[in-house]
Amino acid sequence: MNSMTGYGYRELVNDNTQVSVEIRSVNSRFLDLTINLPPYLNQLESRFRKLVTEKVVRGKVDIFIHVRDNNSNATVSADTQAALMYRDAIAKVAESLGLKSDDIPLGLIIQQEGVLSVSRDYDVESYWKKIEPVFVDAMDQLLADRAREGENLRRDLLSKLDVLDGCALFFKEWQPKMDAKFRETITKKFAELLGDRVDEKKILEETASMLVKYTINEEIIRLQSHLEAMRKEITDDPVPGKRLDFICQEANREINTIGSKNQFTEVGAMVVNAKDALENIREQSKNVE
Repeated sequence: MNSMTGYGYRELVNDNTQVSVEIRSVNSRFLDLTINLPPYLNQLESRFRKLVTEKVVRGKVDIFIHVRDNNSNATVSADTQAALMYRDAIAKVAESLGLKSDDIPLGLIIQQEGVLSVSRDYDVESYWKKIEPVFVDAMDQLLADRAREGENLRRDLLSKLDVLDGCALFFKEWQPKMDAKFRETITKKFAELLGDRVDEKKILEETASMLVKYTINEEIIRLQSHLEAMRKEITDDPVPGKRLDFICQEANREINTIGSKNQFTEVGAMVVNAKDALENIREQSKNVE
């Protein structure tokens, strides 16, 4: 089990090229991946994306890749014809304003668009070989961070599941008392309405018929089944987050029904405990991959 929250960072200088990779991940319902690369390396994005999707299923993952190359491979070219045209145009402006055009600053001319241009020849494959090992190390750190937090989440989820197992057993123990209380209530109501005309057989038939609707036996069975499925997800499924959230909804439905049929304060208190434990599991499942 992995948390969706993690962090990884690695930095390395290789052949006068400094590479740093920072990876952050937080909760998200699906995989939301953003990769920030220098523009001249954008064609490598699909490769980095593949490395992430092979290891990460859920989470908002932001990746920042910075490259600083101390070996300059820049080529600077000058368009002298453009420079002459700019000089003549600036001179005309100066003359129209009554200014001298003899000493036009060189800096003013070369800063004009197109006079000087810089081009770089980027060997993308060479950069890939330098960045990939740094990226993999950062990913490994991120995954280790998510796994470490995931283990903490797993222990917490199992402890809350133990509480729910105890609640289910409590409901099962109190079910006969709840059924008996229901029979007693029905008998009293018949007696109040019919007095001496009470037909014991009729009461038993009506009570049995209504118990089918008001007993909590089926809810207990379904609740225990949901808890068993939840424990299996936590222990066996490496990415149980979505499934856990769904099972919590189903289990919550059974607990609510038990609460609606309850007539004892003790059972009511246990319903509150069960809902609290279940809500904790549901909230934690949002942190689980």
